[in-house]
Amino acid sequence: MTTEDHQPLILEAAGDIPGDLVAVAAFTVATLACVYVPVLNESFLRILLGVAMVLFIPGYALIAALFPSRGDLDGIERVALSFGLSIAVVPLIGLALNYTPWGIRLDPILASLTVFTLAMTLIAWYRRLLLPAGDRFTVPARAMLGAAWAELYDPGAPRLDRALSVVLVLSIVVAIATTAYVIAVPKEGEHFTEFYILGPGGKAADYPADFAAGSTQSLIIGVGNHEYREVPYTVEAFALNQTFDPATNTSTVHAAERLDRFTLTVPHNETSELPWEFSVPSADYNRIEFLLFNETVPGPAVTGEDRINASYRDLHLWVRVRPA
Repeated sequence: MTTEDHQPLILEAAGDIPGDLVAVAAFTVATLACVYVPVLNESFLRILLGVAMVLFIPGYALIAALFPSRGDLDGIERVALSFGLSIAVVPLIGLALNYTPWGIRLDPILASLTVFTLAMTLIAWYRRLLLPAGDRFTVPARAMLGAAWAELYDPGAPRLDRALSVVLVLSIVVAIATTAYVIAVPKEGEHFTEFYILGPGGKAADYPADFAAGSTQSLIIGVGNHEYREVPYTVEAFALNQTFDPATNTSTVHAAERLDRFTLTVPHNETSELPWEFSVPSADYNRIEFLLFNETVPGPAVTGEDRINASYRDLHLWVRVRPA
């Protein structure tokens, strides 16, 4: 292709930008703003734009890139496939991110969706420019609005038909507003807190269970907050000498020594995992007890089984401590 061949294409690209692709790019930028701009990221717009960015926009950009011609698909097919491909593409992007150092987190996912959507938008624009102007797919927004206006305000139509059209439009507006409200103000679910321990490798395995007294051991303590509020938690760890009587089905704590105590504040719907090192001073202990308290922490007078019962959550790890 010569320089003269390129010139009409460049001039045409500068003066004929498809409105639907501009809307996709603008929507993507607006979604980024609603996530990272301090005022907008606390509004319901973040949820509304985020849902559309996951369920519709990437698929629409991909469909536009694959089918640039007006005759490839009709409008209903494009909308339906946009939803379907978005639901397929977004999990695949998340799966790919899972095998990268970035992982499945907000920033990598949002960056990947943005790059994918904008890349497909540019490809769709370029492929449409390669087609004759009459064959390119366009969204006839003005014609659609004009037809809707004529339908609602046609002076020659019966009054009942016009009234039904107005009721239909109002019903659609109410349905959209209701959906937006449900998304922006979701119903609170069950309030609970996750409290767990992991081995040093970050998995529910390889716990330190047989070691010498005084040796340094490591674990990971995790707290997940689903209380619908920010909670200041207190974690306590004790070394216990505890026996179990099968005849009475009861446990007895003979001795207890606190190994550590710390606090951490976890926002709602977030999880904190903290590496924790400990050592058991004596071979007389056979159990590590982990206690989690929320805002209510009992005083030092509450000890032993009473303190365990007073905790919000508790975990334990049976150990065999050998003499040093």
